[in-house]
Amino acid sequence: MGSGPLGDHRFTGYRRRLIEEVRGRGIDDLEILQLFDQVPRHLFMPEGVWNRAYEDAPIPIGYHQTASQPSLQALFLSILKPRETERVLEIGTGSGFLTALLAGMAERVYSVERIRELSARARKALDDLGIMNVALLVGDGTIGWRKYAPYDVIVVSAASPSIPKAYVDQLADPGRMLIPIGSKDAQDLILVEKVGFAVTQQPVKAGCTFVPLLGRFAWKEEVPGGGE
Repeated sequence: MGSGPLGDHRFTGYRRRLIEEVRGRGIDDLEILQLFDQVPRHLFMPEGVWNRAYEDAPIPIGYHQTASQPSLQALFLSILKPRETERVLEIGTGSGFLTALLAGMAERVYSVERIRELSARARKALDDLGIMNVALLVGDGTIGWRKYAPYDVIVVSAASPSIPKAYVDQLADPGRMLIPIGSKDAQDLILVEKVGFAVTQQPVKAGCTFVPLLGRFAWKEEVPGGGE
């Protein structure tokens, strides 16, 4: 992964402070902490919220979407531990920051985003940083990305009422997936593992709040006027 435009030192102190906050939440994996230092998060945010880019909090990125809390993204990485020989499917590109972190650990990342403008903005940030091992797709994330399946790791950054069957089908054996499951207001983060055709589910964090996963096999997008 290219080092990118890290010559802007205005954010260095804020980035280091964020890393200490992430470490304080129990994430002490050196590879993950180094990635947080190498990937300038503000470049994945709208310029109007650059002053908040290194807060350990969800950040609005437009289109009724948020960039997830950095320490939660670090937790994702620490649980899944993508390896440099593995391929990752990410559902919900969003800002593209987690995409960049995944790309620093895995062989290749395939990321699906339903909002074209967010996908385009993420692509520009990835390109500006010289991150070349990422493929982006605009479409319904609930159907996954069958063309490049199976995936060793699947990361779902939006909340679903249940696990879409496509994800289980597209998960390698062995493979692992993290997905928030619950209502639109509160979810549990579920670790799904497939080993020898057996699929297990284990809650790893309760009381999360993600934006809803919208699409054919999750929540239906609400149409103004009350219909769906």
